[in-house]
Amino acid sequence: MTMSRPELLRGVVVGYRRGPKTQRPRECLLQFPDVKSPSEAAQLIGRKVAWPIKKHKCIGKILSTHGKKGLLRARFRKGLPGEALGTQVEIIG
Repeated sequence: MTMSRPELLRGVVVGYRRGPKTQRPRECLLQFPDVKSPSEAAQLIGRKVAWPIKKHKCIGKILSTHGKKGLLRARFRKGLPGEALGTQVEIIG
């Protein structure tokens, strides 16, 4: 994983943070293709992400890691719509 150009690092919205009976649309789980471990994912904490990539309508911040496979948890200012699931996000800062 190269950390020299974070603006080109794109990931996928995997799902919302949820429990057995609740769902939090402001918090999403993100998967980046080059990140395979929690230690690599921890380097991205604090960075800003944007969805959709070209319009930057929803801006969020990476909060923490999630699980043991390198997923990240991000909180967006406004909740992401359901159509965001499976689409790309981009690290902008």
